[in-house]
Amino acid sequence: MMRVFLTGATGFIGSRVVAELVNHGHQILGLTRSDAGAAWLEAAGAQAHRGELEDPATLARGAAAADAVIHTAFDHDFSNFVANCEKDRRVIAAMGAALLGSDRPLIITSGTGMGSTGPGRPAVEDAVDWDNPNPRVASERAGAELADQGVSVAVVRLPQVHDTVKQGLISPLVEIARAKGVVGYVGDGANRWPAAHVLDVARLYRLALERHEPGARYNAVAEEGVPVRAIAEAIAAGLGVPTASLSEEEAADYFGWLAPFAALDMPASSAATRERLGWQPQGPSLLHDLERIDYGVAAADA
Repeated sequence: MMRVFLTGATGFIGSRVVAELVNHGHQILGLTRSDAGAAWLEAAGAQAHRGELEDPATLARGAAAADAVIHTAFDHDFSNFVANCEKDRRVIAAMGAALLGSDRPLIITSGTGMGSTGPGRPAVEDAVDWDNPNPRVASERAGAELADQGVSVAVVRLPQVHDTVKQGLISPLVEIARAKGVVGYVGDGANRWPAAHVLDVARLYRLALERHEPGARYNAVAEEGVPVRAIAEAIAAGLGVPTASLSEEEAADYFGWLAPFAALDMPASSAATRERLGWQPQGPSLLHDLERIDYGVAAADA
């Protein structure tokens, strides 16, 4: 049993990690900035720790009070993505500084694209694309810098994490389609996005903690790559609107801030993760969940 400081503890993924860890005998010190979040954590069998990403010192105090840290928090305002990735770098650095001189695990979060090995090839765990244009590379740089200082860092890389309420970048796609009355995709829509059900992802965080290996990187991938056109068609069926193939120029206007992601081909493998941790995803597929969204209501906040 470990006392785990968990950031993002009341969020989409973090709340499931709370349940997963509590059910396996761990004590949780969960980050929250609100009375409502504290009440939820206490009801879930966790202890609340007040703090916020904008004040990294508050997170460093949480890390100092725990046997291990799992960092799932991230500011999902993608219109300020670069600034939020830099904020994540500062937070990781602060928590890592609190763990210096110990072997206490620090598990941080990144994206599967950081393991890219080239166009058309699945991202893999043992690769790091330091030249990746995705600003989220800042999180992995922060982790690598801490590892060089002796901090026991591991990384969980996320795909599109889903259930019937949220689906990563696909949730804002639904809202764009709802507003525009058509579901767009770029070109032939053959580009692929990896995916995993949120409960499978929560289980992976627990396994990464319990079988901690310094320097390890894990891809939380159940489906290596779901074609974006299939995603668009599932959304279109749910909303009762048509699909449309867009040129790159049209995509910039249609997708707005999401445009840089819309045409990316991002397949990712989890073969090494499954072998190292014995992780076997069991949840529904992405398209299964997209078919079961309540399209009569707007998506929940990210």
